[in-house]
Amino acid sequence: METREHTGAVTQQDARYADLVSGLNQRYRGTPESVHLPRSTEEVVAVVQDAVDRGKRVSVRSSGHCYEDFVFNPDVEVVIDMSGMSDVYFDPHRRAIAVESGATNLRTYQTTYPRWGVVVPAGFCYSVAMGGHVCGGAWGPLARRHGLVVDHLEAVEVVVVDEDGCARAVTASRSPQDPNHDLWWAHTGAGGGSYGVVTRYWFRTPGASGHDPAGLLPQPPASLLVSAVSWPWEEISEPEFERIAQNYASWHVEHRRSTVELMSQLVLTHRSAGQIGLLALVDATAPDAESVLSSYLRDINAGVSVTPGALTTPMAELPAMPQFVNTRSLPWLQAIRLLGTTNTTLNDPTLRAEYKSAYMRSTFPESHLAALHSHLTRTDIVNPTAAVQLTSYGGRIADVAPDATASAHRDAAYKLQWQVFWNDPAEDDLHVRWARESYAATYAETGGVPVPNTVTDGCYVNYPDADLGDPRFNRSSVDWHGLYFKENYPRLQRIKARWDPRDFFRHAQSIRLP
Repeated sequence: METREHTGAVTQQDARYADLVSGLNQRYRGTPESVHLPRSTEEVVAVVQDAVDRGKRVSVRSSGHCYEDFVFNPDVEVVIDMSGMSDVYFDPHRRAIAVESGATNLRTYQTTYPRWGVVVPAGFCYSVAMGGHVCGGAWGPLARRHGLVVDHLEAVEVVVVDEDGCARAVTASRSPQDPNHDLWWAHTGAGGGSYGVVTRYWFRTPGASGHDPAGLLPQPPASLLVSAVSWPWEEISEPEFERIAQNYASWHVEHRRSTVELMSQLVLTHRSAGQIGLLALVDATAPDAESVLSSYLRDINAGVSVTPGALTTPMAELPAMPQFVNTRSLPWLQAIRLLGTTNTTLNDPTLRAEYKSAYMRSTFPESHLAALHSHLTRTDIVNPTAAVQLTSYGGRIADVAPDATASAHRDAAYKLQWQVFWNDPAEDDLHVRWARESYAATYAETGGVPVPNTVTDGCYVNYPDADLGDPRFNRSSVDWHGLYFKENYPRLQRIKARWDPRDFFRHAQSIRLP
């Protein structure tokens, strides 16, 4: 491991300050007294202890991808920026691959795969760091084949504060015999900012043996078949729009536990984008891979008169990919790097955004499809980035019981994410209103939110949405924590009482004390 130098605190007089007090979403900028960039667990302990002693409110930044103001808000006085702790290495003592919380998805992939031929099955976005990503029950392009990231989590190191106000580092493992096991469990889906500061994770797939890191985590496919197609908005009718979305839903419900070699994203854009897009990835080494992909594309287009063409415009977090209108094979790492790094929207320093989420267990009710079409064709908003993105779920994710980890939504077949991006602060109300109204209309029959039932299954904590805790927008009988955690919430509260009895680590949707 590299030698590290202490960087000290960055205060408002420092030229670096403006770059360290906001994340990806520029709607939220903080005004903390100081930002600290620790390079070791010991430095994290020291910063936390100082904040406790001085009575300062703390938040933690891994990479700045939090969708809400949980990190950067007026109440936060000290920000701990974990970007300086980004090592990825093999730990022979734990027989596991260690990943520090500031390591991004891309850094992790580009270390573990070239070096050992294995991966932590993390997410798409290259710049998301592991600190908040993992503890929210992260998913990614390999989730249908290998499950969630936390299904491979061996241990976690967390800086906590006890009832006497003493900060210390604790390591908690998967082993039920570990006296700290409950703290490990909480970091398999509770999200960040509730229990302490995560400094590193260790990953080893359950059942993996030996001391060779090449045998301790999943091997990704050597190559992927990549297909990207689109339908022009001007050529599809409302029934055909609904048919495409329902075909996607039906396929994923039918294949909830099968065809794990395929994952796909359907981007239902606002009409002003010009196209609706579909990305499909298939393990090119799987038996009949090309047949699997061809069959899938036919299933999604069944009953639609328009033949899909090239995806020529960026949409949501996908780049334009006209070169994949005819399926192409790419080496695995090249494919993931392409998909994760080529959308300029996510590199825009003026980006403002609003997000919402839903897990789906069944196909769409007609009312959902009608609401989606209605709000994606509204004329009071002209924004090509406004979209509802459908993403594959199921497969090996469903092999794990809902209470085996804190990630409770194991029976979902696919998931939805509302996204809209803009740049002018004067347009905040317009775009936030579009997201709120389209979401509320889609789930109007269940109080404006996707309550857990036979159709919908709650929300994804890594796509936090403060509106879920506001009775103006959540009119259901299920509170925000029931949407995120379902029946796992009482256990998360008990763990909170043990490991953060002073509620030192908190934000608008952190786990509450019992």
